[in-house]
Amino acid sequence: MTDAATSAPEFEVVDEEQFSQRPGDGALARAAHRRDTTVGRWGPTSPSATQIGRARSPDADVSESLRRLHEERHPATEGHSARQHRLEKLRITHALCNDLDVTPWQRDRALGVMVDLDLTAFGSQRAIEKVALVTIRHVVDDERERYLGLQDQAWLAEQPPERLENLYEQFTSLTDDPHFEALAEKHGLSITSLNRLRRVLRERLDEQGLHGAVYGRNPYRDPNLPSTDLDDGKETDETSDRDEQRDDR
Repeated sequence: MTDAATSAPEFEVVDEEQFSQRPGDGALARAAHRRDTTVGRWGPTSPSATQIGRARSPDADVSESLRRLHEERHPATEGHSARQHRLEKLRITHALCNDLDVTPWQRDRALGVMVDLDLTAFGSQRAIEKVALVTIRHVVDDERERYLGLQDQAWLAEQPPERLENLYEQFTSLTDDPHFEALAEKHGLSITSLNRLRRVLRERLDEQGLHGAVYGRNPYRDPNLPSTDLDDGKETDETSDRDEQRDDR
């Protein structure tokens, strides 16, 4: 009688083409696993391999129709980069406004300027983060100056020196905020750069007419007035219905 404890265990020889049923092996055959790893080694080897469509040979170029598609000259993709740039300006400016904890009105003013601002005039400093910080600083400082009356030259000329000194002591620039200073230093902006870029910003605001720009708002409209949409001098149906309901009361 053979002792079960001393008898050698018998192992079943599993063909690599069959699926393994042993615990931990899963249901993938070894040959299939090697085949997947072999195929996976063949990835993109050149920038053209990641584009839509390929050339006929490594030395050839893609067709003109595909090149027009890649360079956004195709009617289906025309203006895509401009739209993405516009959205990127909005996204970065909105994030910086939230980080600096400005008021909703100041945020919308900065967004209204940035969304249509041409950044090419800022030269090597035209990065969105840098121009957005300059715009936010300009919007906040401009609002604080107007609140104190520091932009009314005729009124300032009538004030005594003691009053002027008191007004300028009350004014606090956003550049004095430690959080703003940290952000400006992070993006390579010094006080000199901020002042120089603000002069460029003012020139662009004059040329593009963006001084009163507010994103999603009309700064000159009374919020207590009913909303009307005049089309060739005619009121909309909604306005007419509202007036009729007011008359019925």
